[in-house]
Amino acid sequence: MSDTSAIDPTVTAELTRLRESIDNIDAAVVHMLAERFKCTQQVGFLKAEHQLPPADPAREARQIARLRELAESAKLDPAFAEKLLNFIIAEVIRHHETIADGAR
Repeated sequence: MSDTSAIDPTVTAELTRLRESIDNIDAAVVHMLAERFKCTQQVGFLKAEHQLPPADPAREARQIARLRELAESAKLDPAFAEKLLNFIIAEVIRHHETIADGAR
């Protein structure tokens, strides 16, 4: 454990303020992801019902391009944004495959 007694109290207060904001943002990200996965689960059921494939490479490519542009305009590393979306897409496809397997 580090000795925080030597840190300027205004620095400690600013760190606390910033960390509270980070914690709030993290909570919002989790809630947004939960909402996103609720929607993608509905897509999975619709695809399974109509015997559509779990993956849609054309849509995924469009989404990646769109997200990279959004990231650039938001001053976020587009490569990071793409990695994040690829991770989410892989999880969505896994869910869609599970739903499709249950529908057979």
